[in-house]
Amino acid sequence: MPNIENLLLPHIYRLKTYQGVSPSETLAEEAGIPLERVIRLNGNENPYGPSPQVAEALGAFRDYNHYPDPAQRKLRAALSDYLGVPAANIVAGNGSDEIIDLLMRMFLAPGDEIIIPVPTFGMYSFSADVAGATAVSVPRDANFDIDIEAIRLAITPRTKAIFFPTPNNPTGNLVTAAQTRALLDTGLLVVADEAYYDFCGATLMPLLPEYRNLVVLRTFSKWAGLAGLRIGAGAMDTELAATMMGMKPPYNVNLAAEIALLASLADTSNLLARVQSIVAERARLYELLSDIPGIEPWPSQANFILCKMPDGLGRAVYEGLCRRGVFLRYFDNDLLRDYIRVSVGKPEETDAVIAGFRAALAEAA
Repeated sequence: MPNIENLLLPHIYRLKTYQGVSPSETLAEEAGIPLERVIRLNGNENPYGPSPQVAEALGAFRDYNHYPDPAQRKLRAALSDYLGVPAANIVAGNGSDEIIDLLMRMFLAPGDEIIIPVPTFGMYSFSADVAGATAVSVPRDANFDIDIEAIRLAITPRTKAIFFPTPNNPTGNLVTAAQTRALLDTGLLVVADEAYYDFCGATLMPLLPEYRNLVVLRTFSKWAGLAGLRIGAGAMDTELAATMMGMKPPYNVNLAAEIALLASLADTSNLLARVQSIVAERARLYELLSDIPGIEPWPSQANFILCKMPDGLGRAVYEGLCRRGVFLRYFDNDLLRDYIRVSVGKPEETDAVIAGFRAALAEAA
């Protein structure tokens, strides 16, 4: 038999898979509990789901047998109104993850480098690995703020880009306009991932007209509850957008996602009211977490809160929560060894999280 592995690109064969979120059914089965007992707050998803207008629009549409518009005319026009930038500066993607992947393929050759301030979103390093490039990790400071001077020192002739979320995932803190300008002045491609923009209202979008090397990403997974339909967008220089439109898969955004996005934008007042409910619940969750001895929550501008557990107890607390049907995100790495991230859910889910933490901490101590 032929050895098919010998035909694979070596860096793909060695690729470390990005670990996504397991379905609720799988979590219930692994914990040995009924599905209705699962508290799933490990993916920064919107607990309220999409706008009711989404289901109505999807059910009423009759042309699923046709391909979507490869030029994204309706999508880009609608996104232009939402983002406040011209349609020619926008590309829609199969989630903002696809825009990240497209940027990597456009800018990176094997052996090239990107810089990521860590800890941060794992898709940047994963997508760089897929491109045969290297993600150079530059540690953040003690407050999880980016270290501009350390980033400058990490730049080499192979460095092509700097990627970061704002608010950062998983720490929830912002990157300021001044910090971003300092990064843009390096001349590298700077990609600001604003997946959680709607939970804080702080954006770097006004810098776009000044800097051709800036890309700002947005997603409808979080604030609009469309994580399962995969729709995101990138705002960038018009020539860069035209190049991306020319090299993306022609039908990269499916019709169901397009319809859902348009229906969501027609119901923004309702969706943003839900966002405010999440922001209010974030404040309540933070206060309740702060009252638990041994837990140190970090202030967050996103729809999650990162929590420091007592030294050496992070995994035990996480596993204790799982046994109780409370599924959060545990970070098993050197930077975040005893940290657990809690997505903000509904009030009753917050109550279950707090009770689970108290019980799991008492059990682990």
